[in-house]
This record gives sequence, structure tokens and C-alpha cells, in this order.
Amino acid sequence: MDNNPFPDSPVMPTMFDGSKAINFRCHRDIGCWNACCSNIDISLTPYDVLRLKQRLELGSGEFLNTYTVPYEIEKDGLAGVKLRPVDGGTACRFMTPEGCGVYSDRPTACRYYPVALLSMRKQDEYIDQNSYALVQEPHCLGHQDPRSITVNDYRAEQGLPEYDDLARGWRQLILKKKSSGPSIGKPSKRSLQLFFMACYDLDRFREFVASEGFSDLFDIPDEELLKILGDDVNLLEFAFRFLRQTLFGETSIALRAESVEKRKERQQERNLRLEREAAERMEREEDSGFDEDLPGNSCSSN
Repeated sequence: MDNNPFPDSPVMPTMFDGSKAINFRCHRDIGCWNACCSNIDISLTPYDVLRLKQRLELGSGEFLNTYTVPYEIEKDGLAGVKLRPVDGGTACRFMTPEGCGVYSDRPTACRYYPVALLSMRKQDEYIDQNSYALVQEPHCLGHQDPRSITVNDYRAEQGLPEYDDLARGWRQLILKKKSSGPSIGKPSKRSLQLFFMACYDLDRFREFVASEGFSDLFDIPDEELLKILGDDVNLLEFAFRFLRQTLFGETSIALRAESVEKRKERQQERNLRLEREAAERMEREEDSGFDEDLPGNSCSSN
């Protein structure tokens, strides 16, 4: 029996916590320099997108169109984005002979390498648990370096605590969706679009939050709203709150009472319309079936 939870993957099956010591160091003089950047498959967190679009001084929509490709995090479910390689190739677009051209704003996956972060949640638990595993690819010579360092120290060295803190809300949404399974049903197309916009297309989400329709529905104090709209990080953290409320009903954003009543009235009108249309459809079907059974409705020829 194969006990490897990562089949066809360079990730070793042994999982460990942050106190685990590993031997690894990557530097420009190593023989495999830039090898891992020559064949990429890099998923981006929302905070990765935020940092890179700021670094390149691009709007989030332009960054997504130019530097990413969408993919399914889960089949027929939530979508994510991956870094788009060079045209006609597999190399990272930010790779230079000297190394990473956006090193101080490089994605989370690049910072973690050769460690894999494994976030898991049991169905009856609210908090996700993090474990780690080691990625060992044949081309990587960094494992041969004698330097020993704990995973926690390596994470600190690579600037990961900040990246993990600002991606935690996104990971919890994904884990909550996966752990909920069929109990919450298949997300609607609109829910999937909201998830993508709020997580990745932050500038469009800002326009959405600043819209009159949004303020008519949600009761957010002006001072708080200005802080949310005036800072990308604040806006991203608000986006996770918004998605927890709209996708899972975890209310943390107050609704205006009058808007709630109007929504109830619209829902009642919609339900009545659907009931009326269903009754009319059934009546038509019954009349059609009755006519077909009447004597003399069939034709015959001699």
C-alpha cells in the first residue's frame, strides 16, 4: 500500500512542525542557480497579487491580465491564479541572470521553497492547522549545503510571517469551503465571481465597496470606510470579512435595516412570481394532456 499523500510529487510524505531543522541554502554561486525559476508552476495568494501589482505600479486588472492565468482550486468551485510564464516557455517572467527581478516582493511559494506549507482543517473545527513538508527535486543542490536551520527560522529569514498572516483569511475561506463539502451546496456563478474579484481584482473590489449600491446595503461608519478604501491591505482584510459573510453567513458587517426589509420584499415578490409561473405551466401541461386524450383527435386514412 502506497502511504505517500503526494503521489508524483517531489514533496516527501513526512510532515513536521516549525521546530524541525533542515539543511538548505540557496545562493548565486550554487550550480543550480535559477534552475527552479526556469520551469514554474506558482500559485499566487491575494497578498502576492497585491504586492506584485504595487511593485509594478499596475492596476489589479492589468496585472491579472498580463501576468497571471486562472485555474480551478477545486473542480467546479473556487478559482485561483497562477503566475504566467514567459511567452512560449516555462520560465518565470521575473527571472534575470542575477536572480529574481522582484525579489523583495516575490510570491509566497518562492519564499517557502524548499518547504511546503500544508494547511488542514477537520470538518468540526474552525481553526486550520499548519504543518510542513520538504520538497526535494533532483536539480536542487541547496539541500547539500551543511547549513542547518529550523523551519521557523527559515520562515522568518524569508519574510514569511507577514505573508502568511495576510493570506490566512484567504486560506480559511478555501479550507472552510472544502471542509463544508456538499452541506453548503454548489456556489452560484455570482458567488464565484465575487470570490475572484474580492481576492484578486482588488481595485475593482474597491470600486464595488465605494459604490452607492454597497453603501445602501451595508452600514459602515464613514471613518472606517475611508480606512478600508484608502489602504490595499485594509481592503484585502475587509474582502475576507465580506466573503465570510456572503458565502458562509458569518455576519460581521452590519446591514441597514431598511435595505434588509427591501430585500425581504423583493425575495417574497420573486417567490410569488415563481409560484405563479409554476402554476401556470402546470395548468398548460394539464390542458395539453387533456386535449390529446379527447376522442377524435387522432387522424386515420383509408
